[in-house]
Amino acid sequence: MNRKLCLLIALMIPNAGRSEGISLATDDLFPGLMVVLIALIVMCVFILGIALQFRNLVAIKSERAVNMAIVRYMDRAVVRKLIELRTLAKRAGKVAAALLITILPSPLLAQSSEEQSLFSQWGIIITIVLITIPLLFAVVFLMVRVKNLLGAAKRKQREEEASFIADYLRKSNADEIDNALSIREAEFGYRTPSLLPQNINHSHDHRGILHKVQDQSLLTLVEEKSKNNIRKELLPQGKLILWYLGCAAFWLVFGTTVGEYLGIKFVAPEADSVSWLSFGRLRPVHTNAVFWGWSSLAMLGLACYVVPKVSNTTLASIRKGWIALWLINSAVVLGTLCLMAGINNGGGEYREYIWPVMALFGAGLVISLVNFLQTIAKRRSTEIYISNWYIVSAIIFTLVIAFIAYWPTWQDGLGETIVQGYYMHQGVGMWFMLFNLGLVYYFLPQQVNKPIYSYGLGILAFWSQIVFYTLIGTHHFVFSAIPWWLQTVAIVGSAGMLIPVVAGTTNFYFTFKGAWYKMSKSYTLPFFFVGILFYFTGSLQGTAEAFRYTNLLWHFTDFTVAHSHLTMYGIIAFLLWGCIYVLVPRITGREPSQLLTGIHFWLAFIGLMFYTIPLMIGGTLKGLMWMEGRFFIESITLMAPYWLWRAIGGSLMWLSHIVFAVNFYKMVAPSTAADVNEIAIRKLKESFATANV
Repeated sequence: MNRKLCLLIALMIPNAGRSEGISLATDDLFPGLMVVLIALIVMCVFILGIALQFRNLVAIKSERAVNMAIVRYMDRAVVRKLIELRTLAKRAGKVAAALLITILPSPLLAQSSEEQSLFSQWGIIITIVLITIPLLFAVVFLMVRVKNLLGAAKRKQREEEASFIADYLRKSNADEIDNALSIREAEFGYRTPSLLPQNINHSHDHRGILHKVQDQSLLTLVEEKSKNNIRKELLPQGKLILWYLGCAAFWLVFGTTVGEYLGIKFVAPEADSVSWLSFGRLRPVHTNAVFWGWSSLAMLGLACYVVPKVSNTTLASIRKGWIALWLINSAVVLGTLCLMAGINNGGGEYREYIWPVMALFGAGLVISLVNFLQTIAKRRSTEIYISNWYIVSAIIFTLVIAFIAYWPTWQDGLGETIVQGYYMHQGVGMWFMLFNLGLVYYFLPQQVNKPIYSYGLGILAFWSQIVFYTLIGTHHFVFSAIPWWLQTVAIVGSAGMLIPVVAGTTNFYFTFKGAWYKMSKSYTLPFFFVGILFYFTGSLQGTAEAFRYTNLLWHFTDFTVAHSHLTMYGIIAFLLWGCIYVLVPRITGREPSQLLTGIHFWLAFIGLMFYTIPLMIGGTLKGLMWMEGRFFIESITLMAPYWLWRAIGGSLMWLSHIVFAVNFYKMVAPSTAADVNEIAIRKLKESFATANV
């Protein structure tokens, strides 16, 4: 046991014996990451067993000799620290504590103040844990699913056998039963001779080798979900909502098709030589189309239902909704054409649209804000439900940050950098995140048929997000010319995001309490579950990235690309899909195809994992190479296989969007089947008219 323990220690400290600061050879990183992942998984699996058998662990003697062959590879500082840890463990008599300290390396195991292992950095540790959480969820879900499938198959087989025997006994007479039982008993006593006859061509023989040959039904891999008992709502704004969501679906397919082409360019950079299709022009086309086209239109369309619903009234003005829809669509169309033609606002990320184009988008938001405020003002309930808090605040914040970002006074120099960090991060957190959380506060309780777990936690999450998120924009520019105190404020604000994230996640998952059984029979709840899961892991990963060392390691690498997709896709897209699959059937009266919904979910989830995890590993390797002063071209060569995985994962995600678009079309397309109720009503009206004549 100690031999394995020491081997694990040696692997967890891959730089023992070096004296050149914080570094890790790129060849050692991938095995090290795998060891950490395996160690974390093993720890999660066996932590329960450690707790249950604590008395036995205390009784374990700690005086076994350490394998000297491994100790010789450790430097003096590490040996001294391990001696101190073992002495503390002996005094406390708790081997379990020493084991956990070894598996989770901390700054205590640092080789010196200058030389540290990569895995002694808490930002790295937190990130690895957060990556492991969705993977563990997927593995556990798969294991439970397979177990349930096998159990269901066995139960079904037993029921079929029991039914078969009962029918046989009921239809046969006593003599036939006795004869059959005698034959079967003789078959059980048969022993295979050394040479079998070669002319067996029938399915039943007296030797009993073949028994009960019949067709068996296959296992159902896609479980039949329960129907939602859709009651078609006659909404005055129903057509408006469907147009918002339909345009959003179009921009999702368009934007991610561009992204798919960009992913292919990473592995085939000479795919074309057309200036309009160059990477520098298409990349902002992709991001802005999915930001302002897909996500924004989907959110506003869903809000046209939620805001009046929780206000117990009707939408103030459907006409204003249509005006806002066409203004935003016009902004995305014109912005896309300008970007492809090389007309842009400079290098500001998510700020590439020129100001006249963004002014159209802002005008659409102003009209939407006025419409929603008028709707809330004429509400028939005393309180303003928390969903409206989030939605209205998100629109106000977006108008403010867009106005500040495009104001011409600070478009040069260091001021532009500070404003860019403010705008970029507020756009994600105070527009997309805040708005989507407001939608979830309505749709999630409705789907589990329970009130939100805690209204107080929702208010805490709301105000703490406003306090902390507005401070964190400049953590993208750590070690830059921005004042050190401003960088520190951004890091502190990033750490403060623990409060709203933990409060919101707790509130949502505790709403599931007593209703977890509904997950297996619902085609909407898995989208909410995964979106909330990534809300926790993705948001806290952003906190881990804000630490100075991890920022130095990951900034400007592909790790940031993976993180942005983990949040904007894993959180925003999954939550929007869940809301859409809830709302559209209420408007059209037609539910989505359950098979297509399942395909959509798993293609998106697996594709996201294939996309993000390789980029995180490759981005870490790239950052280490830069820190070691290696040539830039070496990091490009290094990323080739990880970019291939990026293209594979992106392709799966893109296919899921095609499936979603088809599913959406099936929900909104006019039905060709005759409606019996409408025909009956029409016949009655005709008969009444004839009788009156």
